[in-house]
Amino acid sequence: MNKTINVTRSSMPAFEEYCAEIRELWDSRWLTNQGVKHQALEAALRDYLGCEHLALHTNGHLALENLLEAFGLHQGEILTTPFTFASTTHAIIRSGCTPVFCDVEPETLTLDPRELERRLTKNTVAVLPVHVYGKLCDVDAIAEFGRRHSLPVLYDAAHAFGVSRDGVSSARFGDAAMFSFHATKVFHSIEGGLAVCRDADTLQRLNDLKNFGIHGPEEVPYVGGNAKMNEFAAAMGLCNLRHLDGEIEKRRRVTERYRTRLEGVPGLRLLPEQPGVRANYAYFPVLFEGYKYDRDQVFALLAAEGINARKYFYPLTNSFACFRGRPGFDPADTPVAAGAAERVLTLPLYADLSLEDVDRICDVILR
Repeated sequence: MNKTINVTRSSMPAFEEYCAEIRELWDSRWLTNQGVKHQALEAALRDYLGCEHLALHTNGHLALENLLEAFGLHQGEILTTPFTFASTTHAIIRSGCTPVFCDVEPETLTLDPRELERRLTKNTVAVLPVHVYGKLCDVDAIAEFGRRHSLPVLYDAAHAFGVSRDGVSSARFGDAAMFSFHATKVFHSIEGGLAVCRDADTLQRLNDLKNFGIHGPEEVPYVGGNAKMNEFAAAMGLCNLRHLDGEIEKRRRVTERYRTRLEGVPGLRLLPEQPGVRANYAYFPVLFEGYKYDRDQVFALLAAEGINARKYFYPLTNSFACFRGRPGFDPADTPVAAGAAERVLTLPLYADLSLEDVDRICDVILR
């Protein structure tokens, strides 16, 4: 009986390393509210990302909601993409704004900047693009559009931690960015998220918003929630950040083996590598376009062999049942994204995946 291969497996430090990291918490009993581990992780991330203004959160979704709030986005239309996780669209809806869906570029499956002008209206208040699978959006074209129309650009960079272009971190594109540190990500803090912005005033508001809107012991200037990262999560982040480059290198080897086995096979389309981009190898998507089996058949064949792939992203957020019948939520309006959602499968990818297991996965697909 072959062992089960899951689509992902969380990277973790040595047990002893994590125990050493959290040991002092038993002495201080300071377990949350921006303790020493929280402060140390923020400092390490400022250095790693080259960004001064950032705020840790309990997860990426709340970081995104707080960014929308910090930018005063309570109504109006936000240009975005349906080829994303539910969090992106739900954050826009929960903010009081309306998502306006742009189609994606076939090569990267990220927001097509040519769609922005076409979808722009007098009610547009922001742009919220998504870096997908660690592939960067066309950040230059999107930045130019934002400047021309005086619109803030907030990136959902949940997939893009550790990615850079020409030496510039993905955290430095746009007016703000959100990262997810969920356990399945390349870098994680068990659960966690990060909001990055460009100025001290926005950062102060982010820090207040994640603490019930409390600005000081006796000052609560606005309504906020609770999105503070605890010390145990921050300690896991500190440990994992030390090993991040090594984990990305292991993922690169897995990705190269997939490419060696699957590149050029008729009916299989792999997303190209981006020039000048240092990738994080977060996911390995394959699009089944005219292959001898369709995506769903391959998914089932892999599952029968104990290999758990993922239809990611399927369904599109503009086809969710919770939005059915709502104006503007029609996958036919975004045909490239709709086609990709029907054909894409992300194959298992994690640092500890053996090359033998990659071959096993590829053998199932190719036979």
